[in-house]
Amino acid sequence: MTDALPPRGCQAAEPAEDGYFRKGCNPLAETGRSKLQNQRALLNQQILRAVRMRAGAENLLRATTNNKVREQVLLELSFVNSDLQILKEELEGLNISVEVYQNTEETFSIPLVPLGLKETKEVDFTLPLKDFILEHYSEDSSEYEDEIADLMDLRQACRTPSRDEAGIEMLISYFLQLGYVENRFFPPTRHMGVLFTWYDSFTGVPVCQQNLLLEKASILFNIGALYTQIGTRCNRQTQAGLENAVDAFQRAAGVLSYLKETFTHTPSYDMSPAMLNVLVKMMLAQAQECVFEQIGLPGIRNEFFTLVKMTQEVAKVGEVYMLVNTAMNQEPVKENIPYSWSKLAQIKSDHYKALAHYFIATILCDHELQSGDDEDQQEKAFSQLYDYMPEGLMVLTVLKDKVQRKQLGKAHLRKAIVYHEEALRVCGLCKKLRNIEVLQEVLTAAHKRSLLKYAQQETEDDFLSLIQAPDILPKTEHKIETIAPQFSKVKVKDFFHRLGPLTVFSAKQRWTAPRTIRIHHEAGELGFSLKGGSPVQIYCLDPVCSAASMGLKEGDYIVSVGGVDCKWLGVNEVLEKFKSMGEQPIEIEVISCQDTAASMHSKSATYSVGMQKTYSLICLAMEEGKIDQTKKAPLKLPFLSWGTKNRQKAASTLCLPSAVAGSSQIKKKLSPFTLLNTESSLY
Repeated sequence: MTDALPPRGCQAAEPAEDGYFRKGCNPLAETGRSKLQNQRALLNQQILRAVRMRAGAENLLRATTNNKVREQVLLELSFVNSDLQILKEELEGLNISVEVYQNTEETFSIPLVPLGLKETKEVDFTLPLKDFILEHYSEDSSEYEDEIADLMDLRQACRTPSRDEAGIEMLISYFLQLGYVENRFFPPTRHMGVLFTWYDSFTGVPVCQQNLLLEKASILFNIGALYTQIGTRCNRQTQAGLENAVDAFQRAAGVLSYLKETFTHTPSYDMSPAMLNVLVKMMLAQAQECVFEQIGLPGIRNEFFTLVKMTQEVAKVGEVYMLVNTAMNQEPVKENIPYSWSKLAQIKSDHYKALAHYFIATILCDHELQSGDDEDQQEKAFSQLYDYMPEGLMVLTVLKDKVQRKQLGKAHLRKAIVYHEEALRVCGLCKKLRNIEVLQEVLTAAHKRSLLKYAQQETEDDFLSLIQAPDILPKTEHKIETIAPQFSKVKVKDFFHRLGPLTVFSAKQRWTAPRTIRIHHEAGELGFSLKGGSPVQIYCLDPVCSAASMGLKEGDYIVSVGGVDCKWLGVNEVLEKFKSMGEQPIEIEVISCQDTAASMHSKSATYSVGMQKTYSLICLAMEEGKIDQTKKAPLKLPFLSWGTKNRQKAASTLCLPSAVAGSSQIKKKLSPFTLLNTESSLY
């Protein structure tokens, strides 16, 4: 644990004067969480440099025929791969630094696992957006400098969000704002030249795209990660704290599940469907664990029906963690999931299974069926704990016979001790988990309690003392489900509202430059009618009227009247402006919609380490149906090829297309580092 964290975490600054967003935490604040994020940023930079060195060495190895040079290059590659492995282990150490994220109150609970925030590089929207406003919307782009600055400030603040609801709200605000930005500035027929770089949360490998979807998916991942950090920070010694923790983990699972279902072409392995599926299971398991702690917080009474309920609840926790551990050890997740996470899931599964056997042993050893007890109720409740009874035993007989009760109880105690010892053994083998003191204390205390209970029973040498305890059926009265993100609760204002209604003024629509039309009244008639919402359209235009002779067309949109912007005005408001002009000629500005060019698929300029063709482009190609069915899709290599085998198969660790769709016909060679030459630190 660390005393560097303030009791309520990093506080968000006061809202900005324009009310658009809140500032994030100070990235230089000396808190435990900020130190971890700074270490993560430094490791990401070191991994990037090592990957570049390996890329150069591999290119030289393919290019040279000199045996002496090849030997030197192979030696260098061996060193770089060893360095990458060490950096990966250091990054794993950050991912298991769970103590920093826990509540600062004294606690005797197994730590929960949070997700670290994805790191990113700064993005400058200024020139691309200003150029697009001038070219596409034919407006003075200098008038939108404040809006662009607000967007960049909001993105910068999202890199260091506060660990509370204000931080969640800020991230959601930026995510929703990206929806407006995508519709206004990112046409499907070309790239905008804005390069987004995000680092994989588990491997530290950077992924770079000109696709805004990478930005949106990464922000969603960070929303889910921030929910996990809020959940681990809750005080698990109070009912309110445990309720908040359960809610936070359910919301984290909901956001990650939404990310998995909505963004299917993410090229980063921490956001791949398989990895997200594991993370969702892990968050729901942690929520189930908090539910069990919530039930047992007031204390567990040594009473028959109470212990039956607790047995099934804790068995459910052990089951969900067993499923999490199984999922973590499946390909392709196994290669990238932190090893300590998998072992912690295994430890928790064994620990909670042991508790289930301890509770049922307590039922059998401490409670005898009395004359005033309801035999039917006890028999019914006890029979629900097992799928089957050991051979030769029946539920009612066990409840009535003191010897059989004690023998079966000792069998459960022996199984509990086995599970406790296995949990301690696995914990001792993992270096990262071995250093978590509270984990060792909880496991040791539970093991000693079971040993003491077993020692209190009389020693018996009859043959029934070696019967095997049956497995316990898990059951819970508190079903844990994902909570879908509720974006509608966060109200945001489109920064570029002045461009006009988004349904009309979007990147998908192409417009002519505004034309000035001078309208003269002809016997009180304009020569046309108006229709539509905002902006209004020219309707029923008289082809012989003066406005038509000056170039007014049917279907034109009116964007200003008398030099006053009217993109957001309806028919009645525009007519009022016409009437206010009196008999004077009216000057209006109109635009005409052009036919949009045939849309082409927006493929992203992506670089991914160790892959000739990125995960996203493979999926896109499969969708387009342009791959011959007889041809097999190329195998996807991992982003970081840590082993020699993968290294020899990989063509190049950095792959960038030589030209971007929509660029000029002159093909210019790009260096792998042309688009990634910033060496400045993230903070």
